[in-house]
Amino acid sequence: MREILGKRRKGGTELLRAALTCAEQWQWPVVPGAGHDPNGGRRNPAERDCACLRPDCPVPGVHPHDPGLLAATHDPRMVRWWWSSRPDMPLVLATGGPVSAVSLPLAAGTRALEVFDKLGVRVGPVVATPTRIALLVAPYALEELGELLDRQEWVPTSLRYHGQGGYVVLPPSPVGAGQARWVRAPMVDAGARAPWLPSVAVVINTLVQAGTTEPDGTRLTY
Repeated sequence: MREILGKRRKGGTELLRAALTCAEQWQWPVVPGAGHDPNGGRRNPAERDCACLRPDCPVPGVHPHDPGLLAATHDPRMVRWWWSSRPDMPLVLATGGPVSAVSLPLAAGTRALEVFDKLGVRVGPVVATPTRIALLVAPYALEELGELLDRQEWVPTSLRYHGQGGYVVLPPSPVGAGQARWVRAPMVDAGARAPWLPSVAVVINTLVQAGTTEPDGTRLTY
């Protein structure tokens, strides 16, 4: 029991530290995720259910619930209160403000990163969960994204866009059977306040090509 409590305290400390870094240093708006139902496993004993108790929850545990996404803030006082009160809650970044994202299945995302490395293309922070990879990018308008996608012969539905009104989960959040982690750590350039982010136009072609071989799904179990 002491070992379990020790791990929880450590995890809570890491989540609070990460949330404060995002909010206070980088001015990224964050909010706690719903977390998991402690009595979970109604659908599958090996799978914890979302605390929102919705039986068909598409992103169990990692979506905003109470408070909702509109409460996302970079106020360090609010952030500290949230994660002091709920130390195990996932760290959720509200996208569409200073940062947006594009995500795709894990295998496709891994291939895309290999292509970027081979071509010498610089990417920004990249988050991996047990099932998906999310590339954080500079904010983009729907019109800009639409023009970029219109140039493609075909766009896989497994590729998802996290812009205004969206969100992504950040490390070291507990997600499903694992934990969110950085596969490309945030890098803050000299003189900058927040991590450098690429334009979505720089990465979209490679992400579309990598995503064409991956099946789509409705339940993002992370």
